[in-house]
This record gives sequence, structure tokens and C-alpha cells, in this order.
Amino acid sequence: MQQAHKFFEEKFGFTDSDLEKYLTAALSAGGDYADLYFEYQATSSISLDESIVKGATQGVSVGCGVRVLSGERTGYAYTDDLSPEKILKAAQTAAHIASGPARVTTVGLSEVKLPRNLYPIVIAPTDLDIAAKLDLVLRADQAARAHDSRVFQVRVGYADEVRHVLTVSSDGGIAGDFQPLARLSVFCLAREGNRVERGFSGGGGRVELKFFLEEKTPEHFAREAARQAVLQLTAVEAPAGEMEVVLGPGWPGILLHEAIGHGLEADFNRKKTSAFSGLIGQKVASDFCTVVDDGTLPSRRGSLNVDDEGTPTSQTVLIERGVLRGYMQDKLSARLMGAGLTGNGRRESYAHIPMPRMTNTYMLAGNSAPDEILRTVRRGLYAAQFGGGQVDITSGKFVFTASEAYWIEDGRLTRPVRNATLIGDGPTVLRHVSMVGNDLALDEGIGTCGKDGQSVPVGVGIPTIKVDRLTVGGTGSP
Repeated sequence: MQQAHKFFEEKFGFTDSDLEKYLTAALSAGGDYADLYFEYQATSSISLDESIVKGATQGVSVGCGVRVLSGERTGYAYTDDLSPEKILKAAQTAAHIASGPARVTTVGLSEVKLPRNLYPIVIAPTDLDIAAKLDLVLRADQAARAHDSRVFQVRVGYADEVRHVLTVSSDGGIAGDFQPLARLSVFCLAREGNRVERGFSGGGGRVELKFFLEEKTPEHFAREAARQAVLQLTAVEAPAGEMEVVLGPGWPGILLHEAIGHGLEADFNRKKTSAFSGLIGQKVASDFCTVVDDGTLPSRRGSLNVDDEGTPTSQTVLIERGVLRGYMQDKLSARLMGAGLTGNGRRESYAHIPMPRMTNTYMLAGNSAPDEILRTVRRGLYAAQFGGGQVDITSGKFVFTASEAYWIEDGRLTRPVRNATLIGDGPTVLRHVSMVGNDLALDEGIGTCGKDGQSVPVGVGIPTIKVDRLTVGGTGSP
């Protein structure tokens, strides 16, 4: 966006001539392509524990990353000093790393025209006084403790940031963005006798502070976290074995993200290390499954006007009615695979190289009512919320813990169960999906995805879905 270009011009004195000079230095030792990624990030956070503010921070970071591509070779260098000599040194270092026989010249820079602004923020959260943010965490703490006398410990965290980013490439593109992000989270412990259980809730997105005052209040997240903790006090041990499993809408989409989404990122498929490598056009899931990655949803945590390579984001159909249609691409993989760009080149910061990453990944809604899905299950598990898990991206094998789950008997939810783990692999789960609900929901806005040591904000979601066969780990009896 033009305001980002103007921001860096006014704050650091950049001109188009300077930018072209840096690109020329990046290509001085050969290369097919080069780009510059400038970032100015302002952050603030508050943490509260035992009704006491334990920490409050504010900070600013700034830097530039320079990338050079030469065939499959990549040179990358960065600096946290935006003086011309430091940027030139980073450009020359990246050029040396990727030095090769190819040599291109830069072309005249022109602004990338963006089709929309997904987060038209009036007042950035980082611009507000810390007192307004402190009030949010205090309200959350009070609401969680008031929910039930068995709640004895509450931790609340609030964090926000604003990034000004500018990407300049040797093919003449220059694209910038102003990216706000805010999140409120609540963690609770509840106790009855010697038993202690936990609950968690949180959310946010690319929103203003008024989102937490008018749409999803501190009380909303606090009561949900407290509800989960208190519920677990009555839960029995989960049964074990292969059974029908119903996944609830929203956050359980993290299973889709981890066990399937990563396998559809282009770099794993280019290197043929994904379970989905070479399967474009082939059946990889049941007819009920259509999976998309969509970076264009307004104000969502995983959304971006442009990705971290300056490409406008898009809605990418990954799986359509069970057939694999495509992968999520960054510029390097798209060049090497001869594929179109999808706007999925992402990085944690200027100090990190971009790679194909998800934005908001979810399964489209089906035609079944959620209660209709439950009625088809004689004995099985309903997983309403997920905790942690482990995934092998190459095979898609996973182990996930359900933080809130219920036993299903004769089509009805009966008792809550705890310590249920779901064990399987993504491709097999997709093939065993037999019903998809009409109640698609996205998560509240808490997702953070890790890959190769980098973390980026993401969104996940699914409607209620039924998996005919899935292994459940537990120590209880059916």
C-alpha cells in the first residue's frame, strides 16, 4: 500500500534510487532474482497473574532482509541498522552466498495495486495508552474468578503489534503494508478436593482495541476458560480403541492445519517429502472434503493484504471434493515448479527467509446438521477443543490431545472425558470423513504456526465433521 512506501521514505529517507542501488548490489555476483524486505515493528504486552500485573513491555524493532535467488541457491542476509552502508553490505553478502552464472538487472519500480484493504484500522492498538489495555486484563481476571468458586488461579495476557513492511523486488514490484495484530488470552485452574484441572480461551485478530470492548469482551474469554476448567473436574478417563470420532467446529481445525495443511505447502512437495507429493488431480480425501487456504478474510489473524514477498493474498483451493487441486506457493517454489503464485510466502521477521506458509486454512461447510451427525454415532468420541499435539509432516502422522471431549452413546453426548488423544495420519483421516456439518466456524484468533524455527499468526477452522475410524488413546472403559 502506498502509505507503507511513504512511511519508510519519511522515516528513513529511502528513495526509489536508493532501493534500486541496493538491488543492483544484491545482483552484483549473479542471480536470477533479488528482493529487499524492510520491517518496522512496534509491540506492547501485559501479563497478569494472581491478580497482579507481572509484566508490561513496549518495544520497537527495525531491520532489512536481502534475498538473492540463483537457480535453487538462496543467499540471505539481514541487518538491524538501516543505514545505506549496512544495507549495501547485507546485499553484497547475500549476493556472495548465492553467486552463480546468471545475471539480471533491475527494472523500474512500480507500486503493486492491491484489490482491497482487509484491516482498515482507524486507531492502532499500539497507539493507545497502556491503561486501556490494563483494564482489559483486570476485567478478564475478575470475570474468571467470579464464574465459579473453584477457580483459584487465573493468568491473563494481552499483546499487540503494528508492522510497517515494504518489499522491493528486482522484477520491479514494490509493495507495502500496515499490519496490526492484537490478542487477549486467559488461562484458568480449578480445584475440587485434590483434583486440579485447567482451561484456556483467547482470541483477537487484525483489529482495533474496540473489538475487545464491543465484540469479544474480556468476560467472554474469561468465562469460557473458567467453564472448561470447571467442566474437567467432572470428566472421567477417556476410553481407548478405534472408534467413530466427531470433531466440533472451529479450533479443532488445528488438526486439519497440522496434519494436512503443512503437507500441502509447496516446498515439501517440491522436495517430494510430503505425503501429497505428485498427487495433483488425484483423489486424496472423501467427496465431502473441500479444503482452502484463504488469506483474504477481513480482520482475521492469518490474513494479509500482501504476503511477505509482496504478492497479494488469495483464496487457494487445495482439495476440492476430495481431489487435490494445488499447493500453497512462495516465489521460489513457484519458479522451480512452474506454478502460479498464491500469496503464501511468509516469514517471522526481517531476520528470516520467506517460505510457503498457511494463512487461514479451513474445510468448507457441508449439508448435514450437527445434531444429525451425532445421531449417527452409537458409541464414539466428540472432540470439542484441542490442546497440544505432534505431527510428522512427511507422513502426516499425528498425536493430538483433546482438551475438551465427550463420550457419545446412542447419538447423544453423555459424560465429559479427559486425557483423550487422537492418533492417526492426515491423509487417512480425510478418506474416512463421512459427514460434514453446515456449521463452519473459524477459531477465535489465537493460532500461531511454527515451521523451521519461524512462527507466524494463522487461522484455522472446520465445521462439525464425522470420521468413521480413528484411534483414540485413553485409560478408561467405554
